[in-house]
Amino acid sequence: MPTFINKLTVQGDINEFLAAKEAITAFMSSQPGHIGNQTLRSLSEPGVFVEVAHWDDPAAHQAAVSSAEFRSLVAPLAALAKPEPGLFEVVESGARLQEDGTYA
Repeated sequence: MPTFINKLTVQGDINEFLAAKEAITAFMSSQPGHIGNQTLRSLSEPGVFVEVAHWDDPAAHQAAVSSAEFRSLVAPLAALAKPEPGLFEVVESGARLQEDGTYA
């Protein structure tokens, strides 16, 4: 299950950014293969957000972001925020590093 992570540094109006992002989130949530998502806001930098979305597979995410509707929804964000997106896979989850270098 790939995880899409996107750091967004808002350079424009935060309320405009949130409104544009809400429309994108609604669209992405309705796409085949979308499992769930969260948007986080930095406590120390209020203009920095991190979007985390889980997908069934990379192809489902690619199909969603390749659509004309997605491109039209994301266009207004270009003037409002700098994105740093990427697809990630889990390499470790909920484990604690032990003194011997292994995870428990």
